[in-house]
Amino acid sequence: MFGTAVRDLAQQVVDSGYRPDLVLSVARGGLGLGMGLGYALDVKNLSAVNVEFYTGVDERLEMPIMLPPTPAAVELAGLKVLIADDVADTGKTLEIVRDFCAGHVAEARTAVIYEKPGTVVLPDYVWRRTDRWIDFPWSAEPPLVSRGA
Repeated sequence: MFGTAVRDLAQQVVDSGYRPDLVLSVARGGLGLGMGLGYALDVKNLSAVNVEFYTGVDERLEMPIMLPPTPAAVELAGLKVLIADDVADTGKTLEIVRDFCAGHVAEARTAVIYEKPGTVVLPDYVWRRTDRWIDFPWSAEPPLVSRGA
């Protein structure tokens, strides 16, 4: 269903008239979505920000933190940015990325596969809404190796 979700989200963006110059994926969960949206919307300018928030199944840090490297604000200046992530759960990850873009970009909008009822940021584009825990195929199994903390 991932391909269907990407295509449906891209269609929502097209139907809204928004034409992003850059797709900014939130790593790690938003990387696949960002790539798919880039293809569907014919946007070749893709970038990513690393945000750490989840530490396990439904376990998270108190506040999300951006990890280096981050795109330079000057690289984003004046662009229409589409921020892509897999889930708006608490919305705090989207909030930190949106705030990072604020004041630098012409406009930023957000796209997620899933939106949960407790999110503090209501995404502009949503494929599905749920209150359940989501097991994506890439994160349903534990890592094959442990790199420690």
